[in-house]
Amino acid sequence: MAKADKAAAIDELTNEFTSSNGAVLTEYRGLTVAQLGELRRNLGENATFSVVKNTLTKRAANAAGVDEKFSELLAGPSAIAFVKGDVVEAAKGLRDFSKANPLLVIKGGYVDGKSMDAADVAKLADLESREVLLAKLAGAMKASMANAAATFNALPTQMALLADALRAKREASGEATEAVEATEAAAPAADQAPAED
Repeated sequence: MAKADKAAAIDELTNEFTSSNGAVLTEYRGLTVAQLGELRRNLGENATFSVVKNTLTKRAANAAGVDEKFSELLAGPSAIAFVKGDVVEAAKGLRDFSKANPLLVIKGGYVDGKSMDAADVAKLADLESREVLLAKLAGAMKASMANAAATFNALPTQMALLADALRAKREASGEATEAVEATEAAAPAADQAPAED
């Protein structure tokens, strides 16, 4: 490859690293062109899958500021899936394809400039998609807001019930006080009655 072509390839890869949300590095040895085409279709519009040269990719990764550990994974025939959208979705697509086609080996990847090994990519693939996580978060927020609203609505009701209970208690104690006063008033009158001889 001519020096100008190498420089252009490095610039293109550097641009892919900087403009992508993440990338997954794979080994594709033994896959047919048809299988690679099927993999590209399965990844969808948010990811591109391309075969890369390791030395050029190392230079591009270093230029893009990607962690050194990612460059260490560049050995043997390598292909990278650059992801512009949901990295979880692309990781799931690659994992599912590698289950059906064991010749595709996931070596690792990076998200937001930090490298990941194959186990980390597998954990990423096990996550739910961004949309599902956002929906769950929205549901949890809505539930906590509904609980807060119910609590705020319950306070005036509880205050009214408490005031009513206090009023009833006062009325009951008032009646009891009147009864005690009436009894006390009647008792001295009985004490003052003349004794019979």
